[in-house]
Amino acid sequence: MNGLLVIDKPAGLTSHDVISRVRHTLHERRIGHTGTLDPFATGVLLVLVGRSTRLAQFLSGDDKQYEAIIRLGYATTTGDRTGDPLSPPGQATRNWSEDDIESALTSLRGNIDQVPPMYSAKKVAGRKLYELARRGEEIERKPVHVCIHEFVALRPEGQFMKDNGDGTFDFLVRVVCSSGTYVRTLAEDFGGRLNVGAHLAELRRTRVGAFSIESAATLGELQSRFAEEALGTVLVPPGAALSHLPLLHLTDNDAQKARHGMEVEVGNGDWADGSDVRMFDEQDTLIAVGRYDENRRRLHPRVVIDTA
Repeated sequence: MNGLLVIDKPAGLTSHDVISRVRHTLHERRIGHTGTLDPFATGVLLVLVGRSTRLAQFLSGDDKQYEAIIRLGYATTTGDRTGDPLSPPGQATRNWSEDDIESALTSLRGNIDQVPPMYSAKKVAGRKLYELARRGEEIERKPVHVCIHEFVALRPEGQFMKDNGDGTFDFLVRVVCSSGTYVRTLAEDFGGRLNVGAHLAELRRTRVGAFSIESAATLGELQSRFAEEALGTVLVPPGAALSHLPLLHLTDNDAQKARHGMEVEVGNGDWADGSDVRMFDEQDTLIAVGRYDENRRRLHPRVVIDTA
């Protein structure tokens, strides 16, 4: 069993919970994912199966797309709905213009710096921040550079903003961002631009790289497909999982070399020096992912997937 699953993670489960359930369903020990989702969040979680777990390094840096509800009115200790309020509801003003909203959105697009939240899995000096936060500790965190490609307002049924009737307002947005972006920090910063406390009320990841929510399977659907011996309908082959990388078909002799981790000559490759290249055999099976050496015109396998 070897490949990638696009799972629609439900709310209430950690990413580790999802991995445990997939491992139990497939009876496969080698299961991993390419990027966590918070327990309250839903949507696309890329799960790697078998030897394909070795491909995580080529997928974890992909851009991500989200739909989120930012609740204006008060901030929370965690930056999302699971935390305790830092200020009481009802502090939001009611007279933001669309120009005010657009100005706040625009100011947070492009290359920006974010301070990782204390309630995050990021490690500082070997310690996870959320473990420190749960003990009531707060430490200095260095800002990280991220890119917000898209941060736009969505208008369900033409409604610009929902008044919750308790002094808070819900604002629906779409975010397309680089890997490593904290959307709840984006929500807090958005509120800051409007001079009001804010937090993330809902978060759904709708795309990771080339994999969208439309192609995702629920855990129940995965179980059904496995029981019906139809797992191939949802398991993406490892070669297709890396469709964003260039490829080369090897001769039988070179394929055997690649299977043993030996570099192969490729003549005049059309890739930049240091590029990662998929290495297929003549039967269209992914053998390895190689690193291209422009000076020597060779591909050296970094990760070998097929050793048959």
